[in-house]
Amino acid sequence: MIVKRPVSKSLARAFFCIVLLSLLSTGVALLTLASSLRDAEAVNIAGSLRMQSYRLGYDLQANDPQLALHRQQYGRTLDSPVFQQLHHRWVPMQVQESYALLHDRWRQMDACLARGDIIWYRQNIASYVAQIDSFVLALQHYAERKMLLVVAICLLGFGAILLLVFFTLRRINQQVVAPLSALVEASRRIEQGRFDHPPLETRLTNELGLLGRTFTRMSGELEKLYRSLEESVAEKTLSLQEANRMLEVLFHCSQALNVGTIDRRCFRHILQLVREHEPVSSVEMAVGATWRLQEGEALADAPWQTLPITMQETRFGELRWQGETADKPSPQLMQSVANMLGRGLYFNQAQKHTQQLLLMEERATIARELHDSLAQVLSYLRIQLTLLRRAVPEENRAAQGIIGDFTRALNDAYQQLRELLTTFRLTLQQADFPAALEEMIEPLRAQTAATIQLDCRLSLLALDAQQQVHLLQIIREAVLNAIKHADAQEISVSCVSAPEGHHAVYIHDDGCGIESVNEPEGHYGLTIMRERAERLGGALTISRQRNGGTLVSVSFTTLSGEQTAGRPDNNNDDND
Repeated sequence: MIVKRPVSKSLARAFFCIVLLSLLSTGVALLTLASSLRDAEAVNIAGSLRMQSYRLGYDLQANDPQLALHRQQYGRTLDSPVFQQLHHRWVPMQVQESYALLHDRWRQMDACLARGDIIWYRQNIASYVAQIDSFVLALQHYAERKMLLVVAICLLGFGAILLLVFFTLRRINQQVVAPLSALVEASRRIEQGRFDHPPLETRLTNELGLLGRTFTRMSGELEKLYRSLEESVAEKTLSLQEANRMLEVLFHCSQALNVGTIDRRCFRHILQLVREHEPVSSVEMAVGATWRLQEGEALADAPWQTLPITMQETRFGELRWQGETADKPSPQLMQSVANMLGRGLYFNQAQKHTQQLLLMEERATIARELHDSLAQVLSYLRIQLTLLRRAVPEENRAAQGIIGDFTRALNDAYQQLRELLTTFRLTLQQADFPAALEEMIEPLRAQTAATIQLDCRLSLLALDAQQQVHLLQIIREAVLNAIKHADAQEISVSCVSAPEGHHAVYIHDDGCGIESVNEPEGHYGLTIMRERAERLGGALTISRQRNGGTLVSVSFTTLSGEQTAGRPDNNNDDND
């Protein structure tokens, strides 16, 4: 962009005009004054003509011989060089006419003086002197006019200089000071972060106009950049606030899992935190086909968003939610919550597995103690009874009968001890109840020709380690009874769950059916099964089916988190 009329050039032109005008007015005044240097001489010489005129009359009357000399002297005075300058065109016509008339009257007077005509002289001397006075007065007026002209030139030059200075200052104010003030004000507002400054002068053709246009364009770009920075800062602030909120939610969720035992209450607490801090109307955690936790009321017409709950490439279930408004929960937060739930489920299984290992180790220790103590004593008693039978004569029927009763009772006790040892030596490698049940049933399939079918729909979170052991022992005892006593061709085990933690287990066989639900004397298997069902918080039912076979059913309800907190410790409930 080119500056057409720079400020420096305009100021230089204005100062040049001022100097030129002052020089011009001063020069004209000086020239006028210079032309007035001999005005006083002209007035004096013109005034001397009066005296010379009277002297000529005196010489004429006295017949003085110097009359001719004085006539020559008068002529030289009248033709003085100072009077010759009156012939210039700038001399007023009045002065020139008065001088020409005086010159003509002198020729007449000089002729009369030459003739000695004193009468004419006396008659015309007065008018001649009056003509001289008129000429002197004209010279005086001419000198005065020149002085007035000098004054007028000075005043006119001074006025022109003042006017030029005024217009120069006015132009500087309009084209320099005012734009600079506007630029300063605009700069101050921009410094305060305000871009609503008054419009700058951009139509000027000097540097200030260029600066105004450049500043306007720059302020526009700065405003755009400032607004974009403000938007970026606002976005970053919202992002940081969102990240802080997410971190706070995740911290509380991690705190919910930072407990000794991860159970249903922990997962429900996490869902409550998600619903409190995220715009969701309902959030649900589904593990398997039957176990679900839900917070909030589901909307019939709202779509569900779903994320898988996984841990180490193992899929445990799904995290589902419904949005209550147009706002959607943070995908990163929901993914983190899903990952956290997966980690919680993984550790829940690990805890159950650890509890199962502890239980199995405790039960194995009890089995070893029973085997090393009570089993050996019973074996020793059996040997001693055999020796006693041989030592007592066959003729002693009473003693032989008593020994036979002891032998049968001892054999029954030994058999029950072996079954108890087998029960205590049950080992499980799986924390998930369906997998643990499959692991337990697999060895039983080798003990019978009957088909054992499994249909387990209990979730891995439905039971803790103690409950799993009790339920597995009930199912094992029922299946063993069907194998030993029912002569069945098919045995089915079905485990189902209902809402609110209601569960049921059914063991059905197509065998001959149980004769009586009452335990035979000396047998405690059914009694132990009922006790285990009571420890689960449920009941055991045994019934003979109309179409044959036996149905063993166990129904129980898992305790809520609050109830579980006050539940007594049952770590040693299998020691009976």
